[in-house]
Order: sequence, then structure tokens, then C-alpha cells
Amino acid sequence: MSGLPDRRDARRCPIITVTLPYPPSANRYWRKTKTGRVYVGVDAVKYREDVWALTVREPRLVDPVAVALKFYRPRKSGDLDNRIKILMDALQLNCLQDDSQVAEIHAYRFEDKAQPRVEVEITPL
Repeated sequence: MSGLPDRRDARRCPIITVTLPYPPSANRYWRKTKTGRVYVGVDAVKYREDVWALTVREPRLVDPVAVALKFYRPRKSGDLDNRIKILMDALQLNCLQDDSQVAEIHAYRFEDKAQPRVEVEITPL
């Protein structure tokens, strides 16, 4: 055994493909009170609820995975990496046991003002 995952096992594991709403920026995700306490903001709670509802029927993967993300943003602004963490945290509600199991991330940015979204593909390794 080489210690690498057996690719034959991946055939028994599903590939998850789902289209999700465009995530809020990390700048809007975490909020801070005047006393310095950090909490999850209203935008974040709503986004998590939306992702949960759209992924509730997906299997929960527990082994290492590769994740491909196609972000279709509503306007030409904002950092791509600002959205990835938010999305990965939300995927832990149903699809992933923990985001530490993500061994690969491939992220792409496109523009689609009319239909902002994220197309997600999670592949077992």
C-alpha cells in the first residue's frame, strides 16, 4: 500500500454537484459588537440557511475531497478568496464532515449580473 487513496473506491462515492447562491463577502459575514465580541451576521445566517436547504438531500462525505468552485459574481468587484471560506463553512452543514478534509480547491471567477451563483462540484479522492 502506498498510502494514497484507492481511486477505485471513489466510484462508490458520489460526486456532489450543486448550484448555490452567491455567498456574502467575509467582510459582511462576521460582525463585531462595540465591546469587540465577534458573531455571525444576519447575512451569514441567511446564507447558511439557504445552503442547508439546497444541500439537505446530498450525502455527507467524510474522506478527502477535491472541490471545484465556479463563482458567477453580480459585478466586477470583490475578492475571490473572500467568498471561498464562507462557502466551505456552509457546505459543512450537509455535504462535508469538516472542511479540513478538503485536499484540493479549484476556484474560478466569472461575471453574470443576471444570475449570480456558485456552481460546486465535490469529488471524493
